[in-house]
Amino acid sequence: MTYGLGLFLEDGIVLTADTRTNAGVDHVATVEKVSVFQNPGERVMILASAGNLATTQAVVTLLRQRLLQPENPTNLNSAQTMFDAVTMVGSVLREVMNKDAQHVQGYGDASGSFLFAGQIAGGKHRLFLIYPAGNFIEASYDTPYLQIGETKYGKPILDRAMNHYAGVAEAVKLTLISFDATVRSNLSVAPPYDMVVYRKDTIGPVQVRRIADTDPYLQSVRDGYGNAIRDAVRGLPLADWPEIG
Repeated sequence: MTYGLGLFLEDGIVLTADTRTNAGVDHVATVEKVSVFQNPGERVMILASAGNLATTQAVVTLLRQRLLQPENPTNLNSAQTMFDAVTMVGSVLREVMNKDAQHVQGYGDASGSFLFAGQIAGGKHRLFLIYPAGNFIEASYDTPYLQIGETKYGKPILDRAMNHYAGVAEAVKLTLISFDATVRSNLSVAPPYDMVVYRKDTIGPVQVRRIADTDPYLQSVRDGYGNAIRDAVRGLPLADWPEIG
C-alpha cells in the first residue's frame, strides 16, 4: 500500500508519494510512483499513484505514449485547462480498468487512484484526487490537502496544522511529519519518498526529489517531532481521580 499526499497552497503545490510496493513479505521493492508531464513555460502536470501497480503503470504508460499522438483525445498536451487534463487521466484509468479488471479480480484488487496537480499557462494551479472509477474531486481553500492509499495515520497532523496559506517550506515539513507517522504505524509504507515542489505561475521546469531514509532534513524532522511529542505528553497534567490513588 502506498501513501500519497498533495498539499494545495496559496503559493503552490507539494506532491509526494512513498516508493514501497509489496506482494507479500518476500516480494518488497522500490518503485517510482510520481510522474511529471511538462513543457516548461506552457504546462506542468504531476501525477502520483496508489493501488494496483499494473493498473497505475499502464495508465502512466498510455498517457506518455499519447503525448506523441496529436489527434488522440487523451493527449495531455492538447488539454486547454487542468480540468480538461484531469478528465483525460480519469478516462484513461477507466479504459485500463474496463480492459483488465475482470481478469484480475480473482487474484486481488485491480483498482488504482491518483493525485494529479499542476498548472497550464493562463490558468490557475490546481490539485485533484482521481478515484478508481475515474471521477475526481478538487482541493480548495477549505480542503487544502488530498490523500491516496494508506491515509489514516498521516491525517491527524494535517487536520491540526495544515492550511491553504502555509508556506511552501512549512508544507514540506508537514509532509515529512505526515509520512513519518504513517511509516511508524504501517509496514507497507516506507522511504524513500518522491516529492515535487511546484511554485505557482512558474510553469516549470520541476524535478522529482528522492528523499532517502538517511536524508539529513528528514532525520531532523523525524527526531525533532518525536522528541516534541514525548515532551508534550510528559508535560500534560496527570489525572487526580480517586480510583487512581
